[in-house]
Amino acid sequence: MDISDLIAPEGVMVPLKVTSKKQALQAMARRAAEMTGLNERVVFDVLLERERLGTTGVGNGIAIPHGRLASVSSMHGVFARLARPINFDAIDDQPVDLIFLLLAPESAGADHLKALARVSRLLRDRGMCEKLRGAETPEALYGLLISGRASQAA
Repeated sequence: MDISDLIAPEGVMVPLKVTSKKQALQAMARRAAEMTGLNERVVFDVLLERERLGTTGVGNGIAIPHGRLASVSSMHGVFARLARPINFDAIDDQPVDLIFLLLAPESAGADHLKALARVSRLLRDRGMCEKLRGAETPEALYGLLISGRASQAA
């Protein structure tokens, strides 16, 4: 599974200007809704529900909020680089500035887990994260995200 299977160019947001975890999730849910035709509130609610189970702030300035929806037919991603890092209740208590949101069909099962693992592997690469933090345009960020696919195929 390649990152290009999960995210389209219009799924990249930079710089996302928010001051809280809630604002970040709302803005990204809005973009996901625009891309998928889903109801923005439904997307936001599934993300909040997942956050209540435990933070998706995985450390090193990265968060991977995710959820499953019966009304989505394939996986969709939204990536944001924040203008300023925010508190995301991350496991290392560090602020977050790179967020990859992933939505999957309720029936995705193992594919959802594979997609999460793929995103996690990409964002665990410190060199990649430095490049993502330095990119200025959505096009540059998208190019970086999908360039990691060949060397880190799932």
